[in-house]
Amino acid sequence: MEIIRKAFYKSVPVMAGYVILGIGFGILMDNAGYGVLWSFAMALFIFAGSMQYVGIGLLTGGASIITTAITTVMVNARHLFYSISMIDRYKGAGKYKPYLIFGLTDETYSLLCVDDEPGIDKKDLNRYRFFVTLFDHSYWVTGCVLGSLIGSVLPFSTEGIEFSMTALFIASFTEQWLKTRDHVPALTGLFGTLICLVLFRPDRFLIPAMILITAVLTIFRGRLENGEEASK
Repeated sequence: MEIIRKAFYKSVPVMAGYVILGIGFGILMDNAGYGVLWSFAMALFIFAGSMQYVGIGLLTGGASIITTAITTVMVNARHLFYSISMIDRYKGAGKYKPYLIFGLTDETYSLLCVDDEPGIDKKDLNRYRFFVTLFDHSYWVTGCVLGSLIGSVLPFSTEGIEFSMTALFIASFTEQWLKTRDHVPALTGLFGTLICLVLFRPDRFLIPAMILITAVLTIFRGRLENGEEASK
């Protein structure tokens, strides 16, 4: 019980964000004609905030499987980079490993990226990580289900709700800009997106933008790593 209590307290900061964003997603899903079971299933099995918001457009627009698969990979490509740092931490996770890998979101990573936790024995560390991940997942599922129920009971305009994920990324952009001296990643994302938006138009710019951003950051990888080392 002590492990569960510590995991819950650790996950509390994620609760508010996940529940609110989940409610927004659930309301949009209901507005698009997909009921509570759809919201529950997507939250439970996909568990990817930004991709779930994008998924609403893919569902309503009748996107092909290939388009959906490529879009999913590109939207969630960032997970490939920060998940590498968790390989050693999850190496001995045993039965917890599959779920820890599945549930490694941006916010969960920020909670678990430390090497150890005060008051947690090494032998209990993976169990603790499991419960932190489980709590975060439960907050997201709860928010999505609540949003779907609210959307079905309280009829109101959903105009602007889809901006919640945009607002989240703007906040991340601002934080990254203020806390780092090297603004190459932020500027790459901004101008890469604008260029592709102009060239490919709003309905087709996402995949080219992600490819362009990934390519530029790969080219400047050495410079970025050297900059990080110099700032330490």
